[in-house]
Order: sequence, then C-alpha cells, then structure tokens
Amino acid sequence: MREVPTRDDALALDAADPLAAFAAEFEPAPDVVAYLDGNSLGRPVAGTAEEMARFVREDWGTRLIRSWDEGWMGWPEQVGDLVGRAALGAAPGQTVVADSTTVLLYKVLRALVDHQLALDPARTELVLDTDNFPTDRYVAEGVAAERGLRLVWIDVDPAAGVTPEQVADAVGPATGVVLLSHVAYRSGWVADAEGITGVVHEAGGLVLWDTCHSAGSVPVRADDWGWDAAVGCDYKYLNGGPGAPAHAYLAARLHDVPTLRQPVQGWMGRRDPFLMEQGYVPAPGVRSLVSGTPPVVGMVPVARGAGMLERAGIEQVRDKSLRLTDLALAVVDSWPDELGVVVASPRDRDRRGGHVTLRHPAFAEVNPRLWARGVIPDFRSPDGLRLGPAPLSTRFVELWDGLAVVREELAAATSLSG
Repeated sequence: MREVPTRDDALALDAADPLAAFAAEFEPAPDVVAYLDGNSLGRPVAGTAEEMARFVREDWGTRLIRSWDEGWMGWPEQVGDLVGRAALGAAPGQTVVADSTTVLLYKVLRALVDHQLALDPARTELVLDTDNFPTDRYVAEGVAAERGLRLVWIDVDPAAGVTPEQVADAVGPATGVVLLSHVAYRSGWVADAEGITGVVHEAGGLVLWDTCHSAGSVPVRADDWGWDAAVGCDYKYLNGGPGAPAHAYLAARLHDVPTLRQPVQGWMGRRDPFLMEQGYVPAPGVRSLVSGTPPVVGMVPVARGAGMLERAGIEQVRDKSLRLTDLALAVVDSWPDELGVVVASPRDRDRRGGHVTLRHPAFAEVNPRLWARGVIPDFRSPDGLRLGPAPLSTRFVELWDGLAVVREELAAATSLSG
C-alpha cells in the first residue's frame, strides 16, 4: 500500500523550510486556497503597488524627463545584470531587459541566423523540436521564411524532452542555429543544456535557449555552460507581472561582431542615440539588442522580483522546488488507480523542472471548478493539468490543500467516490 502524505506532513515541511519567510513577502490573495500557477504568472511582491506609486509620483512625476539622464537610460543593462546574476549565471554586461519575449526571440534568432549565414552560406538549417512552446515555433517559421532556411524538427515525447543524442542526430554541416527550451513548457523536462550546447558547437552551430520556464526556477549557468544566447520572460518565477519586459542574454564573445546584428534597428540601440546622426551604428556590447524606448515602468516590478530571487539564492529555490514537486508526486501517487490520473512529467529529479503535469480527459471541465474554489493550476490542451508551485510564494500545506480539492473535483467529475 502506498504511503499517503498527510496535511501534518506538509505542515512539518513548512516548519523546516529555510525559505518559509518569503511567502509573507507577496501580496495576499484572500480568496485563493492554493495558487499553483506560478509557472505561468508569478504573484506580485508585496509593496510593488507602493513602489509603482512612488515611481509615478517621484521618478516620473517630479523628476520628469530628467530621470532619463538620472538613471532610466541604463535600466536595460542594470536590470538585465540583476536578472543575469540572480537567474542566468551570467557575468555583467551580457543581459538586457527589453521588449516582450516574442520580440526579443525574433531579434536574437534572426541575428544568430544572419551571422551564421554570413560566415558560411551553407548553414541553412534551423533546428527545433516539435513540442517547443508555440511562440518559439512560430518565430522560427517566420525567420526561416525570411531567410530561406530549412526547418529541421526533432520529434520528442511530450512527457519528456530533448536529449543530447536527439540533437546529435539532427545537427550537421548545414546547421546554423538550434532553438530549444531549457525547461519544456508542457512536461517540465530539464534539458541537458551544457551537453546539448557542446553537441551543437561541435557541429559548428549556435544555440538559442528559451529560459521562460527555467529562469528563477532551476539553476542556469549560461557562462559556465558556454551558452551563445538565451531569451526568456520575467513574469513567471521572477514575478515581474503580466506583460513584463523579457530578458535576453548574449555571450560576450559574440558582442561587437560585424556579422551579428539584430534586425530591429531603433534609435535606443544606436551608438550615441542623441546625436541623431544619419545611418545606424549599433551600440557596443549587449546594448545593441535594445531597439526602442526602454520599458522602464515595467522594469520596476522585474527588479523587485529578481532582487528577491537573489536574496533567496537559486540553489535554495531549486531545492525547495524539488521538495514541492516531490510532495505533489507523492500525493498523486497515493490516489486510487481508478481515478485514472497519469503523471506526464519526469520523476527523475535531475530532469524535472519547477512544475508537474497531470493528464486526465476530465481536466478540461474540472479546471474551471477548481478556479471557482480558489485552487488555481492551469490547463494545457488536450488533457493536461499543470501544477506550478513557486518556491518563494508557495507553502507545502497550500500545495497539499490544493491537491485535496483537485482529487475531490476529479472524483466528482468521474463519479468515483472515496
């Protein structure tokens, strides 16, 4: 008989949690029993509303346009360095915060593709996997159409993810760029990012990593792993809020390379923009990834979320994340087989990211009822329920309570009692 984790077990985990105090540093949500969607939208850090109000009254309202000279102009790099330091394992000067994930993904992917084609016109293949997030696939399709590239698809198991062996089979002399997610959005599979990067480099290609589900959830060592570039959102585990500007990482060795230019040439990415000179000359370093006016208002909560992550430490965050998902798996494994729930995420801790996906054909109808009861996971078609406990804001007992409601509603939907 399978051991059933009790609510007291969850309370004991909370009592021993070194990150427990961070839960009080988020805005309260009185009608929420369990927020299990931190992998889609993180909760707001407490005091963000007051900081935004102060920003409007003082930085914007009092200092007015002077604030550009007094700091705003450098925020893409400054907030970028904070994100890079806290979440990406990146040394200063390699990360910016600007634009949406989609826009940054397009700019960086197109820059890498053009660079590879300039060095070797035969590198006309763009490699990606069939289960990558839709935005990644759509952007890749668009860039391929613009530049006459052939898309090479790696067919992966949606319950797992891409392996170095699969990548090795897909790359070769024609490979220009490989676009992959560090953590798979559906299953939570953590790719062997260092190993895959090495495989691609041996074939002469470059890798663009999507860090949307890894930044702030699992340790990233972009510099140590030899990454070329990465793009990810800041509204999940970095708590930057809906529509928060994203981050982009570009390795220092690729800075100021004449053949590597992002295609959206706006004035804020130009060297000495206020000279208003004729012709575009990119700014030095990672600033060249900036295009238009930096989204400074959106960077206020990003900086607060990344600062909290830095205080907690990504290794401790990862440790709690694994313990949270361990608890989720143990609870689900204790459910009766007749309930018919399938775990569609890795059980191997080294390959499991920050969320767990469950599968059942009734989840599409169950999810709205969960939301109505204050239990908030998310649904992914056709039959997946994702549980994304955010380590800094989610308590173990909150997760336990939420799963109890999931079981009740699923049992009711399938007419299974007990």
